[in-house]
Amino acid sequence: MDFPCDIPSSTVENLKANYIKVDTMKDENIISLFNHQRSQDYTTIQKALEDIERRLSSIQKGTKTQSIKNISEQFSKLLKDFDGIKKIDFFLSKEGRTLDQKIRSVKTEINNLSGTETKKQSPKEITTKAIDDYQGKVWVTRRKPFVDRMVSAWLIRKFIDKKASFNFIDEKDVQTLNKGLIAFDVRAGGFTHLGDLCTFEVLIKSFGLKDKVLKKMAEIVHDLDMKDEKYNAPEAKGLEDILSGIRKTAKNDTEALEKGMSVFEMLYVSKS
Repeated sequence: MDFPCDIPSSTVENLKANYIKVDTMKDENIISLFNHQRSQDYTTIQKALEDIERRLSSIQKGTKTQSIKNISEQFSKLLKDFDGIKKIDFFLSKEGRTLDQKIRSVKTEINNLSGTETKKQSPKEITTKAIDDYQGKVWVTRRKPFVDRMVSAWLIRKFIDKKASFNFIDEKDVQTLNKGLIAFDVRAGGFTHLGDLCTFEVLIKSFGLKDKVLKKMAEIVHDLDMKDEKYNAPEAKGLEDILSGIRKTAKNDTEALEKGMSVFEMLYVSKS
């Protein structure tokens, strides 16, 4: 096989040393070996980028605890690491191309938010809601549900509205929702981030839920969603991995939400 001229000879020799039959391998198999290694490298970048996206989402939903300056510094380091991997991604793997597009999107989002930071303010007072007024409702949230949306949906169906149904919307459509639809974990929605509280915490306070297990869960969810290490909950990392697996394997948003709700039900039972 004729390797691209920009591949260092040491890399080619290393490949030959590890794969004795390289001379008899098909071109596509050798390319696959390179791409597999880069895929592993990109996985680390992908997870770090997802953390940044969640922190940006918190800012967009009104959280005052996140710093766009700190996020920008974190992103700059991530971008440097990504560029380093791209230099040895000789065959332009699919993972690399996809991640490159996502990084560009996040960079634009950071640029748009830069300069908009305000001084920390005390969160608005949370008005207590009557559970009886929220029965048999359609609750809507953003697409591609993850931590806060999954656990909030679980909380709604278990403690607030047992007949709740869930749909998904684009964030830009929240202002034109039909009357009677309840938006959660979406900017300008009825229930979303407030001050240093994630949506799950806001729902608990809004409906005056006193279950002690919910308090324990709220600490885990807060650390997972806000990424501010406020509680240093040890369970957060393992739970995040499980939810990430659901997000990657679910056939659609509804399946992802339902499976995520099941995980939080098991967490609730284990803490009870």
